[in-house]
Amino acid sequence: MKVINSLKSAKKRERNCRVIRRRGRVYVINKKNPRFKARQG
Repeated sequence: MKVINSLKSAKKRERNCRVIRRRGRVYVINKKNPRFKARQG
């Protein structure tokens, strides 16, 4: 998992990436390819 300031670039890496809020933090997850994970930091 990468910690990034802006998740806009992480969201554009692949079509299946989704932005999700969990416990006050913003995450990018991808169910088809779990390699693309990021957290706003």
